Amino acid sequence: MIKIRKSEERGHGDRGWLNAHYSFSFADYYDPAYMGFRALRVLNDDRIAPGRGFGPHAHRDMEIITYVLEGGLLHRDSMGEQHTLVPNEVQTMSAGNGIVHSEFNASEKEPVHSIQIWIEPKAEDLAPSYQQIRFAPAEKRGRFRLLAAPEASKDEPATIINQDARLYVGELGHEETVRQVLAPGRHAWVQVVRGRVSLNGQLLNEGDGAAISDEQQLTARGDSQKGGEILLFDLP
Repeated sequence: MIKIRKSEERGHGDRGWLNAHYSFSFADYYDPAYMGFRALRVLNDDRIAPGRGFGPHAHRDMEIITYVLEGGLLHRDSMGEQHTLVPNEVQTMSAGNGIVHSEFNASEKEPVHSIQIWIEPKAEDLAPSYQQIRFAPAEKRGRFRLLAAPEASKDEPATIINQDARLYVGELGHEETVRQVLAPGRHAWVQVVRGRVSLNGQLLNEGDGAAISDEQQLTARGDSQKGGEILLFDLP
């Protein structure tokens, strides 16, 4: 079963410096039908104006993953970490028993486009941690490239999260196809972050998402001349 969440049906917030779309209830947007999906709690599509961003604020008991599509996002936190996240990198912060961080557009001239993800952890009061991994653009082309998992991968570096969930990214050219098998009892969420794809024959445009249950295999195909880029969450 695949249930489509259309881009235009998402929540929307516009603060001037921040133009955000929410797949699930967040901040001032509340929809009891969309409080998350399985362990996936937040999936925000953020566009941040030059030189602006989120000042220091606290989190706890959440796995926070950030993926940048355009521009650079400057991260600082109470553990002393300070890094700029750019495309073809993944950042994972386990908030654990408490962390304070800030996120700002690293440029004074160009906007930044990022995807912020929250996944509920398997346990509370864990030790906070920070990870950031860079990968070559070719690693996500025509395949699903692992970004986050509950254990280290033998095949490619990935960030570690405190949940039995896996996050992949895939970039598909026109009519290029990639397949992923789902183990029995597993669920998935697919989010189109660029372009247009078909998922098991159903068309998804940029910003669309899909909640997936009771499917043995997912087949994604680039469905525009420029193809598309998707995030795939394999969830318990």
